[in-house]
Amino acid sequence: MADTRQKMTGAEIVLQALKDQGVEIIFGYPGGAVLPIYDAIFQQNAVRHILVRHEQAAVHSAEGYARTTGKVGCVLVTSGPGATNAVTGLTDAMLDSVPLVCFTGQVATHLIGSDAFQECDTVGITRACTKHNYLVKDVDDLARIIHEAFYVARSGRPGPVVIDLPKDIQFATGTYTSPESVEHRTYRPKKQGDAGRINEALDLLASAKRPVIYAGGGVVNSGDKACKLLQEFAHETGFPITLTLMGLGAYPASDKQFLGMLGMHGTYEANLTMHDCDVMLNVGARFDDRVTGKLDLFSPDSKKIHIDIDPSSINKTVMVDVPVVGDVAEVLQALLDGWRARKAKWDAEAKSAWWGQIEEWRRRQSLKYHQGGSIIKPQHAIRRLWELSKGRDTYITTEVGQHQMWAAQHFGFDAPKHWMTSGGLGTMGYGFPAAIGVQLAHPDALVVDIAGEASILMNIQELSTAVQYRLPVKIFILNNRYMGMVRQWQELLHGGRYSESYSEALPDFVKLAEAFGAGGYRAERLDQLDDTIKAMLADPRPCVVDIAVDEKEMCFPMIPSGHGHHEMLLGPEDHADEDAIEAGKILV
Repeated sequence: MADTRQKMTGAEIVLQALKDQGVEIIFGYPGGAVLPIYDAIFQQNAVRHILVRHEQAAVHSAEGYARTTGKVGCVLVTSGPGATNAVTGLTDAMLDSVPLVCFTGQVATHLIGSDAFQECDTVGITRACTKHNYLVKDVDDLARIIHEAFYVARSGRPGPVVIDLPKDIQFATGTYTSPESVEHRTYRPKKQGDAGRINEALDLLASAKRPVIYAGGGVVNSGDKACKLLQEFAHETGFPITLTLMGLGAYPASDKQFLGMLGMHGTYEANLTMHDCDVMLNVGARFDDRVTGKLDLFSPDSKKIHIDIDPSSINKTVMVDVPVVGDVAEVLQALLDGWRARKAKWDAEAKSAWWGQIEEWRRRQSLKYHQGGSIIKPQHAIRRLWELSKGRDTYITTEVGQHQMWAAQHFGFDAPKHWMTSGGLGTMGYGFPAAIGVQLAHPDALVVDIAGEASILMNIQELSTAVQYRLPVKIFILNNRYMGMVRQWQELLHGGRYSESYSEALPDFVKLAEAFGAGGYRAERLDQLDDTIKAMLADPRPCVVDIAVDEKEMCFPMIPSGHGHHEMLLGPEDHADEDAIEAGKILV
């Protein structure tokens, strides 16, 4: 740690604070308003800078790095357009609870408010999409602000924090303050759950006839201990368990008690279990609308327990019977200890009946698909990627669309922090830069961005970053020549009028990859698929793999927007006209 009496420039304070916070990598793009910091970066070797090609990609890369390591991701961008380009990534991190600290350059303090070159109101712009933000006005406050920012980003429900740093503050000389001498005056998230509420939860769980555990990304954010406790509690009780999109990997997909993902494109058994349960234990999920469907139809007859470290998430969307505010790991430990102390057992007759019903739902095989002929089904492409990569330490990121849902459905995740996707914001262009962050965190691992041909073009320029730093990230494109999810909704809800959803003028992805200095591969027929995947896996370079898949394939199961879990479409045979969908008559 640096001497707290040491005098430094603002730029030097930034680098010293990053070192003392344990930061190893920062993602960024230089510009005039942050050149003093870049000069300080040049004169040290402790913090590695990764040069991206767009500021949005810097934030997504930091998100991927943060989510797979549990550390705070760091970003450095310049003022004006540098800051505004970062806003999409910041909003993505805010909605998905990713801990980030983003340094934005700002014009000199005396120029703020004068419409100076590359000036914008960064604090005002980012207020709604960050957990907190700061405008530094005094160099002597800088070290304290940075240490506070890291504390805020990682504590409670994680999220992004912006530090807007005027250029004159970077040049000014001030006193450095070490992190152990900084305490946040007011922000003290509660970690231990209330004992009374935990007992109420145990009473409900012990009396349940048709229970379900519904777990989300908060379990992953809490850490490996929370994931282990979730598995232990599920095994101790014998309860069925389902995960949200953001929670995949928090509980092993191969476990017999796992029902699969729930929600709009979740499994039939997961959604029907949620709808018909009598006691629901929500662990670190936020009752997202893609999970609940129509609120007045969401699990209408259940008693609901909600564990969340963020008190503002409790009763925000769904009113619950037993709220428990606290860290998931701490509360799960208390529940597990309480269950064992009570020697509680799930009623044997009720257990047999409930699991019998669930097995009946499972027999519907809601994720089934038919791979026939030479045209590659997208589900099959993901299944083969999963099967051929078994035995390797594999991390998956995705862009946003049908491919994202197929990846969630068909790639089995047995460990946390191996699945990174944009859940809350649904950001096209997220997956590839996120994969770069993951690869930097795990240089020897296999990192694959499962993409669509439309989404990948959002941040394709990051191939330069991957090639420059020799990061062997694989881009696995399911190319159906449509913005697939848009096309699906247009077919189901808009009479098959495919307005602007056809991907015209696509590049030759193999030539594009080669132009960047990466590997390029293509499979157009089923008999080419396995060899193409094997070639990708054997190539030590960054790779782009273009898989031509069935253009008309749609992603099922699906709960139509505004409907309940019991109103699912299981496949093409459930297609109906708009009036039937709107009237809620599509039932299975």
